[in-house]
Amino acid sequence: MRSILVCCFWMMAVHSFGQVNELFTIRKDSSGFELTAKGASLLAALPLKCIDQEYPNKTSHTSTSDSDHVMTPRQQHPAFFGCFDWHSCVHGHWMMIKLLKKFPDLPEATAIRKAINQTITAAHIAAEAQYFEAPLAKAWERTYGWAWLLRLDAELLDWNDEDGKRWHSALQPLTKLIVQRWMEFIPKQTYPNRTGVHPNTAFGLVHTLDYAKAVKDTIFERSITDHAKKLYLKDKNAPASWEPDGADFLSPALEEADLMQRVLPRQAFLNWFQQFITPAGIKHLTNLPVVSDRTDYQIVHLDGLCFSRSRCMKGLANTLPAVHPARKLLMRSSVTHLAEALPHVVSGNYGGEHWLASFVVYALLD
Repeated sequence: MRSILVCCFWMMAVHSFGQVNELFTIRKDSSGFELTAKGASLLAALPLKCIDQEYPNKTSHTSTSDSDHVMTPRQQHPAFFGCFDWHSCVHGHWMMIKLLKKFPDLPEATAIRKAINQTITAAHIAAEAQYFEAPLAKAWERTYGWAWLLRLDAELLDWNDEDGKRWHSALQPLTKLIVQRWMEFIPKQTYPNRTGVHPNTAFGLVHTLDYAKAVKDTIFERSITDHAKKLYLKDKNAPASWEPDGADFLSPALEEADLMQRVLPRQAFLNWFQQFITPAGIKHLTNLPVVSDRTDYQIVHLDGLCFSRSRCMKGLANTLPAVHPARKLLMRSSVTHLAEALPHVVSGNYGGEHWLASFVVYALLD
């Protein structure tokens, strides 16, 4: 009966986005979601539309001279200049590759391959790596952009596809540089960043840990795991009632829990989670965020918060024992958060369209 009610709510919540049975479905055991081929096509079209759209663009560039101050985004970042900013362009690439792997007959497949063949080339990636080598770029895109680049590389790692193999090979100079940046940064990071936006440490470490496991780099994996424990193992009574901030697209509490369930044995995690967040805190995080203006590039972040919360809640629900009082609440809230924001992914406004689809795919296919 509960599954029927959830499905009914889901269908009503996303009616403006299309027929849910054509785009997304809920698994029969309510343990997660399934993306349909039609849904994949709809989402793939969004980064494909902006992957070579240079403007508007937020470069976050620190100039050191007249010559680099007047460079265009494409000149600075010949691989990842589109989709408003560098990290959005990176995870837009990841998303299209993720969908190509799962849906090889995607109608957009040919256009996606053509687009990425023009962006991820050996020459373009060499220029990207050179940018990171500049003295004032050592911390550029730390840690959000670093994390997405490693997830992009990991996505290509095991793909038996000629284009994919070529893209993966081309990425290696930049990938190795980002791993080096992480290894240099981890010993220096005394305190975690607990914000709900790009520098959030837990979010970055989740991506990076997944990468280290994928490439079987045990030294890197151990470094990340030990670092996560050092930063978060003693945390108690997370101030979940303070969430969200006005421009959050990540939940500091849920991202931390998502990381810790990956680095701790299950029982150790359950003991930690019991101390980390109260039932009232969990309940507070199930309240849907209010997005008052989707034309505002900061406020629209809250749609992304729905997707990132949904992903974390789904993962936590599947980790908690069946008898845990928060398990059903988290799974139900995972569905409602996803349903709330889905109609607004294709909003017609670039502030959301240039990046939200990646968060939908991450929530659905993680």
